[in-house]
Order: sequence, then C-alpha cells, then structure tokens
Amino acid sequence: METHTTKSSTRVITLIGRILLGLLFFVCGLNGFLNFIPPPSKPMPEEAMAFAGAMMKTGYFLQLVAGTQVIAGVLLLINRFVPLALVILAPVILNILAFHLFLEHSGLPLAIILTGLELYLAWAYRKYYYTLLTGKCSVG
Repeated sequence: METHTTKSSTRVITLIGRILLGLLFFVCGLNGFLNFIPPPSKPMPEEAMAFAGAMMKTGYFLQLVAGTQVIAGVLLLINRFVPLALVILAPVILNILAFHLFLEHSGLPLAIILTGLELYLAWAYRKYYYTLLTGKCSVG
C-alpha cells in the first residue's frame, strides 16, 4: 500500500511541477511579444541594463527566446515531448539563474525556484535521457 501512495504522490508532484513550469514559461514568453506584465518600478543595475540592451540590439534574440519559451511552455502544459521541452528550457533557465546571480539580485528567489523545478522534472523524466547520454555512438 505504501508504494502505491508514494507513486501516486510523486505523479501529483510531477504534474504540479510540470504545469507550474509550463505556465511560467508560456506566460513570460507571451509577455515577450505582448508586453502585458508591467516592468519593475525599481530600475535595474547598469550591468543588467547593458545586457538587456545588447539582446534588444540584435533585433531578433528577445523574440527568439520568447518564442522558445512559449513553445516549450505549451509542450509542458499539454504533456507532449516533455523531456525535449526540458532540454530546450535548460539553457534559458541557466541564463535566468546567472543573470539574477550576477547582475540583478531581486529576481534570484524566482530563478532558484525555476532551477529547482527544472532539476526535479529532469530527474522525474530521467529514463528518457539515457540515450542522449550515450558516450560513444555509431551510425546505422
């Protein structure tokens, strides 16, 4: 009986984590296109502004990241290609964490939560990554 309860609670925790991460990235990705979340009232540090400015100056990078977030968020929400969505989001989350660690500290708690959700879900879906982690591969 204990094993069934443990498996059931693990499934619920994984479902909640997947939906939370999916919603966060779907909404934030949409915000990259529609700008419906108001900007922070407190100005960002100079280094953070320089980084954001450099991304804006490319003319494409912010839209690419926002589109990636929307697509990966949708995949997590509809429970399709979840391991792929997690792989796609990993560098985005790593950059969010680094940004808040080194440039703008006020968002660090959310960055840590995102990182924790990503790591938990990657662990929950770990069996799907075994083939990606093959050290030596042959074609055909």
